[in-house]
Amino acid sequence: MAKANDSQLIEPGKKAPAIALKDKDGKLHRLSAYQGQWVVLYFYPKDNTSGCTKQACAFRDHLPNLGKLDAVVLGVSPDDEKSHTKFAQKHELPFTLLADPEHQALEKYGVWQAKSMYGRKFMGVVRTTYLIDPKGKVAKRWDKVKVAKHMDEVLEALNEAQG
Repeated sequence: MAKANDSQLIEPGKKAPAIALKDKDGKLHRLSAYQGQWVVLYFYPKDNTSGCTKQACAFRDHLPNLGKLDAVVLGVSPDDEKSHTKFAQKHELPFTLLADPEHQALEKYGVWQAKSMYGRKFMGVVRTTYLIDPKGKVAKRWDKVKVAKHMDEVLEALNEAQG
């Protein structure tokens, strides 16, 4: 298990680290395959929890707006492919959810961190979103995302970035 300081968040302007993870159907997705498009890469703690469900449904509901801005959505959590299948079916999520049970991308992007709840310390995902530009660089990062207004922030950033 990584220590909290083993991985760092990626700063805007830096190249987005390469990732290769499987979706709910076992298909391998490489970040490099999305070059030429904007990528909303969001990291979330767990399928079918209230905050994660609200966030996923917000992306689902705004997918047409994101599509008009030439943006794709990739969600990443430590859940496995089977969990992602159930989550996507239950909430009719039309975008790609990537399974990262070994925390490869979670650590590369600095979102696998020490957390605490009710005095108990543990490692987990800190809800974070990266906006990656068509050239593969981080255009913007949102830390410790608050779900309620996040979709508006992402759309605003995409609109600004595209001028």
